[in-house]
Amino acid sequence: MITRRTFVAAAAATAAMPAYAFEVDPIYRPQKVSMKADLEPGQILILPRAHFLYFVDAPGQAMRYGVGVGKAGLEFTGSAKIGAKKEWPTWRPTQEMIERDPGAYGKFKDNDYVQPGGPSNPLGARALYLFQNGRDTFFRIHGTTSPRSIGRSVSNGCIRMINEHVMDLYQRVPLGTPVTVL
Repeated sequence: MITRRTFVAAAAATAAMPAYAFEVDPIYRPQKVSMKADLEPGQILILPRAHFLYFVDAPGQAMRYGVGVGKAGLEFTGSAKIGAKKEWPTWRPTQEMIERDPGAYGKFKDNDYVQPGGPSNPLGARALYLFQNGRDTFFRIHGTTSPRSIGRSVSNGCIRMINEHVMDLYQRVPLGTPVTVL
């Protein structure tokens, strides 16, 4: 769990960032868009090739967010449901990630270390856990410590969002929300 001290320190560091700090391309900022009227409100649709996530919030309308997605061969496709939601989630790479890139994930090799939630955690401020048939897929829609990855295919399969954007989505979607990744 994130402490008040950690939160205040992260907020102060963010506020102190210089004006030339990274800004996401305007096309990837959240915006209301028109959708096909036959899409049921209350669902998430992700188009990885376009790097967009759509939350259908009314007939013919959606909130669109820019996302980063999985590298070729690591991406998630298909249908799932939001099976869990966590604020400032903990994180541990999968065994496959550790084996694929031991240089990046060496501190997790041969131990049970789990990185606590907080501003330096790769899952960012919020995580929505994708489940299929009641089981965790180990794929997530989550925040990121790497905002430059938005609009790119660079993750180990998860759907990344700017922290402020995933915080907005998090409060909009309940458990059980259907997710389709095309």
